[in-house]
Amino acid sequence: MAEPLPQERRFLAALNDDSWPELEHQRSLESAGLDPEALVELFESQLTSRQLDLHARRLQARGEGFYTIGSAGHEGNAAIARAFRPTDPAFLHYRDAAFMIQRSRAVPGQTPIRDLLLSFAASAEDPISGGRHKVLGSRTLNIPPQTSTIASHLPKAVGTAHSLGLWRRLGGGGEWPSDSVVLCSFGDASFNHSTAQGALNAAGWAAWQGAPMPLVMVCEDNGIGISMPTPAGWIAASMRARPGFHYLACDGLDLLDTWQVAREAAHIARTHRQPVFLHMHCVRLFGHAGSDAQQAYLPAARIEADEARDPLLVSAGLLRRHGILSVEEIAERYRAIGERVAREAEAVIRLPKLESAEQVMASIVPPSRPGRQRAWQGESDPSPAPMAKLISQALQRLMTCYPHLVMAGEDIGRKGGVYGVTQRLQAQFGPHRVIDTLLDEQSILGLGIGLAQSGLVPILEIQFLAYLHNAEDQLRGEAATLSFFSDGQYTNPMVVRIAGLGYQKGFGGHFHNDNAIAVLRDIPGLLVACPSNGAEAVGLLQEAVRLADEEQRVVVLLEPIARYHARDLLEEGDDRGCCVDPGPNYRLPVGELGQWGEGRDLAIVSYGNGVHLSRQAAVRLEEEGIALRLIDLRWLTAIDHDALHRRVTDCSGILVVDECRRSGSLSEELITGLVERGVAGERLARLTAEDSFIALGPAATVTLPSVAGIVERALALLGRSGA
Repeated sequence: MAEPLPQERRFLAALNDDSWPELEHQRSLESAGLDPEALVELFESQLTSRQLDLHARRLQARGEGFYTIGSAGHEGNAAIARAFRPTDPAFLHYRDAAFMIQRSRAVPGQTPIRDLLLSFAASAEDPISGGRHKVLGSRTLNIPPQTSTIASHLPKAVGTAHSLGLWRRLGGGGEWPSDSVVLCSFGDASFNHSTAQGALNAAGWAAWQGAPMPLVMVCEDNGIGISMPTPAGWIAASMRARPGFHYLACDGLDLLDTWQVAREAAHIARTHRQPVFLHMHCVRLFGHAGSDAQQAYLPAARIEADEARDPLLVSAGLLRRHGILSVEEIAERYRAIGERVAREAEAVIRLPKLESAEQVMASIVPPSRPGRQRAWQGESDPSPAPMAKLISQALQRLMTCYPHLVMAGEDIGRKGGVYGVTQRLQAQFGPHRVIDTLLDEQSILGLGIGLAQSGLVPILEIQFLAYLHNAEDQLRGEAATLSFFSDGQYTNPMVVRIAGLGYQKGFGGHFHNDNAIAVLRDIPGLLVACPSNGAEAVGLLQEAVRLADEEQRVVVLLEPIARYHARDLLEEGDDRGCCVDPGPNYRLPVGELGQWGEGRDLAIVSYGNGVHLSRQAAVRLEEEGIALRLIDLRWLTAIDHDALHRRVTDCSGILVVDECRRSGSLSEELITGLVERGVAGERLARLTAEDSFIALGPAATVTLPSVAGIVERALALLGRSGA
């Protein structure tokens, strides 16, 4: 056996000491409803988790392991695992190794020691992440992996719980049985994060109104977040009278108490379809992570007191008190499991690791699956219409053709959305498929992630681009990473419609005219599209839904508000801003470019409102004798730079018109892509918005590209002076 670590020596010494921790509840096995064999099984899960924690530190010291946030002190969650079904989806706290180990006992053929060691060693054979990160997860055990972003998994747990009732309304199906309970665990420090509070509020808000919410939120309260203590009594005081929730508490050091209370939580959630807050008191041992020296911020007396409350010592005391195992038998099991962990670790560290960028990135894009679209039997309206109406018609058609499609957002149902895009859809498809949500973008996106992870395809609406920024981590840290961290085994495909960009008349200021899209463009795997007219909006929306349904992608459709109801292009009353509905089969694939004109003097490259402005500018440029072509990007990510180069390379000048901010804008990527393909710098220019927020009133467009600005920059690029 490996040389004992200090933590291990202290545990073994305490095991042979007569002063064992006292329990608040002195339950018998019979009163707790647990037999001796089950108690031994739970204890062995705890021991296994502890030995993995210890060996993770040994591997790190040798340079063979890469993650040491352990579960020491939280091992009582093994009893929670036993209280739930292995088919209940579990979104786990990173200190829940004992939960995963215990759940694996309910499913034949599992190898939790090897699996967790593979994760510690960042092995390419890690069965959940493929060596990309140390995460707790298993497809077989219904444990989707969670990232370390604080509390970011709570909103999607709420969404998953909501999806179970929704699948019942839709006649069955989904990723998990309809009578499942969703379990989500987190720490007491995470409880204070706005994301956690938003998720708790959303769950209580839904339950208060009678919506099924079979959810158990487990707060594993060890009293400290890294170095900051949680005020005594704060969690209980915050949750005991929380509307919509049942509050239960257990002593996480005591397997019998934890088991009994967890069973009650599972019963309430499964029988009454109502959310439960399970407050598990525990202790944190070994510090926050391997590099954390808690001696720097905790007094020695506190550290010693915590070590004396070790849940493994409490469990050993239960076994001894009930005459199940002697101290010698307990110590022998402890050593045997440690030796097994050490043996398996020596084999695991020799296995291959990821070596290339291609291997690392292989799971960013999810795998494809069969589509579930039904054929459209209706007819399209042949009359030209502005963008908002065409999007509305396309949504109605999509909801009919995809019975597993669900819409959600603020005001989208009864009101029909701020701009009327979703009018009458709730009346046609029902409030269970067109969901009016609470005013919380984190909860809206989390709802969508949970719905998508359970097999539905959500179309979410964010009212304004500026409102996305307080919730963007749900896309960056959750939605777009799930396939990556699960090696493509778990996905959450969705379409997010966001009204945004500038040029609105009579309404706005920065919060309703936001042109900050860099946060969307730099998320690996996320696709972003932006239409310039109604027909393109239909083609992009219908392709986005296909991408979500068949290719399991997360797609953002950025809809220019100024184009929603605009009918004219060049002059008032010309109706050239309207389009005819292109029909159900019209789709614009990722990277496919649009083009007006074939001129070779000037190529203008743009998107969204920039296309509209450039078409107006083209009239004036043609009067100057300039033959031009206009390239509409349509897709703002996954740009086909080779195709763009082919479209513009024969032009004397190339002007990029970008309505977003100069710094971090799309124009930077476009110019770079052309230069890398040999286009000389003197042939290139760009016109962008200023690095500014958008003002209110008449000044709303002065920081943005204009028709006059496009004409001026184009003439300067070509060495001509305007009239």
